[in-house]
Amino acid sequence: MRIAGVDIPDNKKIPYALRYIYGIGPKRARDIVDRSGVDPDIRTKDLSEDETSRIRDALERGGYLIEGDLRREIAMNIRRLVEIGAYRGIRHRTGLPVHGQRTRTNARGRKGVRKTVSRGGRRV
Repeated sequence: MRIAGVDIPDNKKIPYALRYIYGIGPKRARDIVDRSGVDPDIRTKDLSEDETSRIRDALERGGYLIEGDLRREIAMNIRRLVEIGAYRGIRHRTGLPVHGQRTRTNARGRKGVRKTVSRGGRRV
């Protein structure tokens, strides 16, 4: 089944399947299921067309930013920080951690693979 341009899994219960949509977490998924009036214990493959349309309506009426719109907004926020030269923008530009984490050790996910610096020539 496709909702908001995303194939959500057939064999999961609705609150868990909705989380496959970017921008929908546990709380928002529960809210959508409650608002649509669908049984939260039913699996995606067992949904009727009426229930599917109610979920889609609840998503649209909720005013949530999801998928492409949310990704675009986040990218624009980061671009704005980089353009104005804010500290966080500089950290984004250089590929370093943005939220104050230490970089002397760790931060490998953000900094990438270790680049060993050689000691120079041979000492005698």
